[in-house]
Amino acid sequence: MRILVLQHERVEHPGRFRRFLKEDGHEWVSVHLNEGDSLPSLDGFHALWVMGGPMDVWEEDKYPWLREEKKFIQEAVAKRGMPFLGLCLGHQLLAEALGGQCGPSDNPEVGVLEVKLTEEGATGIIFDGLPETFYCLQWHSAEVKEMPVGAESMATSADCVFQAMSWGPRAYSMQFHLEVEEETIDDWAALPVYSKALCSALGSHGVSTLKAECEDKMNSFSQNAERFYINWLHASATT
Repeated sequence: MRILVLQHERVEHPGRFRRFLKEDGHEWVSVHLNEGDSLPSLDGFHALWVMGGPMDVWEEDKYPWLREEKKFIQEAVAKRGMPFLGLCLGHQLLAEALGGQCGPSDNPEVGVLEVKLTEEGATGIIFDGLPETFYCLQWHSAEVKEMPVGAESMATSADCVFQAMSWGPRAYSMQFHLEVEEETIDDWAALPVYSKALCSALGSHGVSTLKAECEDKMNSFSQNAERFYINWLHASATT
């Protein structure tokens, strides 16, 4: 499989999923939209992944490439039916690309927090083998407010209704992060906008606090990520 990965910051890459892709012999090609890279043709790619980033989906005047990115996602998912995975910002971009709406979170989520699978999530392919309730990394102050027509909610939390969704047979997205690695917190905290959000949520020792929380859950993070990855590959092959 050859996967196109849209990135919005160098440090927001496929994370732990990179290891699984390498082990299975899959190729992934990054486009760095925030650095001025152009969107390529979708021809020759078998799937599209869209990563997180510090910008908001509605900041099209500040980041004009967001408009083209949404059209690109719409073409890949709705017109071509390509397998899709969106994480955090990628989750929100999928929603908007297909006619949903996003907005500021009433209660931003930053930390290691619980999400709960919906009935659709608990019985579907993508979260098969994961606990009905599990801990994951959250780091967002915007969220999907209205899902696109035809989408299904796959996971939820107390402060964010649409934590994960599916659209069609092969498009999946999550507000939370399963791709977490040992270095993720340090890498993301190096970005001023992320560091500010972290300190606002967890205090002046937010980096060390969140690192400790992630280290405590790293084994389950790894297990959930691998299972999700296997499920995504299976779902991607399903027509």
